[in-house]
Amino acid sequence: MATWFITGCSTGFGRALAETVLAGGDNAIVTARDPAKVADLEEQYPGRALALVLDVTKPEQIDEATARALDGFGNVDVLVNNAGYGYRGAVEEATSEEIEALFATNLFGPINVMKAFLPSMRKRGAGMIVNISSMGARTHSEGSGYYASTKAGLEAVTGSLAKEVAPLGIKTMVVEPGSFRTDFSSRSLVEGQVRLSDY
Repeated sequence: MATWFITGCSTGFGRALAETVLAGGDNAIVTARDPAKVADLEEQYPGRALALVLDVTKPEQIDEATARALDGFGNVDVLVNNAGYGYRGAVEEATSEEIEALFATNLFGPINVMKAFLPSMRKRGAGMIVNISSMGARTHSEGSGYYASTKAGLEAVTGSLAKEVAPLGIKTMVVEPGSFRTDFSSRSLVEGQVRLSDY
């Protein structure tokens, strides 16, 4: 029985993965900014599911969730960095605040979550890190420059990490989803506030 730690479980891929993992008999720490949205999983799978609050832009919440996960299950076998959101706007249109918020969630958040779990994985000489990227990291569509940059950055970090931790028994994986029937294009997509008519 493996133990999974999954970020962004309130909807979409995170929710579907959490349900699949638990239905298959594994343990799962299911996280969301609003833990009420994942509390039903803890109720449905007592002793095997742990619902925790986690905003990946808040280091103190990362530390707390990591500690509770390790205290509750002893180790985490698979870490899945799924939390994130899309952004639509031309490169010139995006404000500094919009760019910084996007990178804080989609790139720096996953990096900090990985760094929180790597010490325990190194100690055990085992573990798997799965980072959810996007086909956008390769396609560079207009209006998606900053979103694609966060995912390309995540892939670059994952690639380097893979070489660093392979001798330590830790594996990494990047997943590049395309279009799926989730709410990514509605609830999880932020439109830039600035609109220039030339674009």
